[in-house]
Amino acid sequence: MSNNQQIVMNRIKVVLAEKQRTNRWLAEQMDKSENTISRWCSNKSQPSILQLQEIANLLDVDVRILLKSQKV
Repeated sequence: MSNNQQIVMNRIKVVLAEKQRTNRWLAEQMDKSENTISRWCSNKSQPSILQLQEIANLLDVDVRILLKSQKV
């Protein structure tokens, strides 16, 4: 890996906690399985850009709040 490679991690778990919402709530709102939401929250997989926008809308936050990039 080069020094300036970026890894994008989402902050869905953090924002859900800040908004006092659960994985189950998000799963129900998005018609997804709790397992899918759990994988997103643990950064084992990432939602699509459209899904991230939907999550941001549901949580009433700017989509950029859901993302953080880290230089490796």
